[in-house]
Amino acid sequence: MLLDTAYNIGTPEGVELRLPVAGLAPRSLAWLIDALIKSATLTVLSIFLQVFGDLGGGIYLLIVFVLLWFYNVLFEILNHGATPGKRALGLRVMNANGTPVGWSGSLLRNLVRFVDVLPGCYAFGCVSVLLSKQFQRLGDLAAGTIVVYAPKTQASGKSDSTPPVPLKARMTLDEQQAIVSFGERANLLNEERAEELAAILTPVLEDADRARLLGHANWLIGERSAS
Repeated sequence: MLLDTAYNIGTPEGVELRLPVAGLAPRSLAWLIDALIKSATLTVLSIFLQVFGDLGGGIYLLIVFVLLWFYNVLFEILNHGATPGKRALGLRVMNANGTPVGWSGSLLRNLVRFVDVLPGCYAFGCVSVLLSKQFQRLGDLAAGTIVVYAPKTQASGKSDSTPPVPLKARMTLDEQQAIVSFGERANLLNEERAEELAAILTPVLEDADRARLLGHANWLIGERSAS
């Protein structure tokens, strides 16, 4: 953590997200764990598929291709930006603007990996991480992604579990969108930041606080889905 930095992102709601960016050491350890997982998987499969002869060899080569090119992509998309190695180190991949990484970003950052490994032992990638302010390898720079430390604890009132609270006051579409955006970003904010943001709506909503806004956000999302 001593070699890591905080990456500040200004959101449309006027709140600054402070994300601790992961440096070379934890990223290297995460890569090593993933490499061991892939190596162990291929070793077990090679032994098992030997009994199928040429067919087994073909299946093995297909699995090798999938693991080498899509292991990271599938985990980053389906597991909130974290491969098993990254999850073990408390890391996750996300877009540089603080939003979850998508298919295009994940595919691009991992396709450019073949440049990062050149001329061997991830030399280009390591140099890029050391020179980049946000510790981005070449794939991250191309895709606009960063690797950060995931929050150790999730917020107590997640937007998906907070009971919907109907809005009684009339609000503009922009105000409603601000509440929905708050609900989507709530888990990325610490409690103090969330309460600070909620207080902005006090003139519009009486007793506006974090839990109430999460409830309103769920109600608005439900209303939009129903319509």
